[in-house]
Amino acid sequence: MIKILKYQHLTGWHLARWIRLVLGIALLVQAVATSDLLVGALSLVLLFQAITNSGCCGPSGCSVPQNKQDIKGTTGPTT
Repeated sequence: MIKILKYQHLTGWHLARWIRLVLGIALLVQAVATSDLLVGALSLVLLFQAITNSGCCGPSGCSVPQNKQDIKGTTGPTT
């Protein structure tokens, strides 16, 4: 379990993940300096996405699959 988490966090660092990490750190510093909660919340979201490699940026992305898979027993939408 620990090995899997360590592997996921330490591999797959693409450009979008680095950008989210740098922006998250920069915004966190700015939020602390100005005591701004909204900027702090945004920085925490960016840091979470960078650390867990979630979000729609990067090689995996949030794209719609190219191949449609038919589900047995469905005929489509009814009007």
